[in-house]
Amino acid sequence: MAVKIDNRVMRQLWLDVNGLLTSQNAKLDIMDIIKKLGFVQLDTIQNISRAHHHIIWSRHSDYREYMLDDLIGKEEGVFEHFTHDASILPMEFYPMWRRNFDRFKVRIEKSSYHNPQNVKDWKDTLIERISAEGSLSTKDFESKITGKKEAWARPPHKRVLDYLWYTGVLTTSHRVKFTKFYDLAERIIPKVHMENLLSEREQVDWLCEAALKRLTIATEKEIKEFWDAKDIKEVHDWIERNSDKLVQIEWESANGTWMSAYAFKDIEEKIAQLPDVSPEIRIINPFDPAVRNRTRLENIFGFEYRLEVFVPEAKRKWGYYVYPILEGDNFIGRIEAKADRKKKCLNVNNFWLEPGQKLKVKQKEKLETELNNLAKLAELESVNWT
Repeated sequence: MAVKIDNRVMRQLWLDVNGLLTSQNAKLDIMDIIKKLGFVQLDTIQNISRAHHHIIWSRHSDYREYMLDDLIGKEEGVFEHFTHDASILPMEFYPMWRRNFDRFKVRIEKSSYHNPQNVKDWKDTLIERISAEGSLSTKDFESKITGKKEAWARPPHKRVLDYLWYTGVLTTSHRVKFTKFYDLAERIIPKVHMENLLSEREQVDWLCEAALKRLTIATEKEIKEFWDAKDIKEVHDWIERNSDKLVQIEWESANGTWMSAYAFKDIEEKIAQLPDVSPEIRIINPFDPAVRNRTRLENIFGFEYRLEVFVPEAKRKWGYYVYPILEGDNFIGRIEAKADRKKKCLNVNNFWLEPGQKLKVKQKEKLETELNNLAKLAELESVNWT
């Protein structure tokens, strides 16, 4: 028989596995946060603080932006690659990620963006220069965009750098003001991980198991999409081979319908051990793993959310960069805020509560505290409600 889980418990399970259910009172351990999440998405937009910094900070407010730089390329640190998007992953996951380099090679060689002629023209040059000179960025090479200059157009050398990065020949050695520097993977990835060669099945098994652990309860599709490093058939085969470790779940969505999924057999123990819900208010980044899957977010919390950065201004429902607001185990609203770095001020431009919500005095105080702490992360000195 399927284990039935009501909506309140489902919400708490999801927030707990994402490190957002309780207050972080322990000493800051950045690698522990990243390992528990599985990966942290990178993003170029610095609206207040870039997504990867904000995501880690939401789990521990002692985190500061400079702290991540020292972890890239270290044996007990992180490497960069592509999950559903550009992300940082724990270095110890590298042996289970090798198959993804091959998957990307097959995929992008079919793409017109990575023109085979570009690869032929630039591959050897790029590798020879990086081999001789060490880590280089795209600014260290010269080639020009040909044809129509579209928003995502890149010069040939940049496209080939990306090709070599996606396929695992190059990796990120470090960043300077978010500019990525490339180096040969064997010079950056520790030998212990480079030489740990796992079979295809071992990699798939690890990816599926690690995904379900970080989802707690999930469908085959959600397991597949967590890393985006396996096919749905591979997930289905893994479930069939591990049926003795899994249990069917029926969980109640926010609108009262019941949904089917899988969990490990210790799910009832996890429910019994759920900690008390923190009363804190948190401002969540749009790329946070707790809200990244918008369909899952709406099913669990009844909270409809879309990031409208790429939506024309006239068609936006909310605003350019709007953050979900979490209180306890419920999303109570959203806030549009932006850093003014010249004035060292965090401007709050708009604020909306969800239907049925009212902001009490204590809630407003908690929101003000969260805003002030977020301002400190971005080295801002004040908060201004415009």
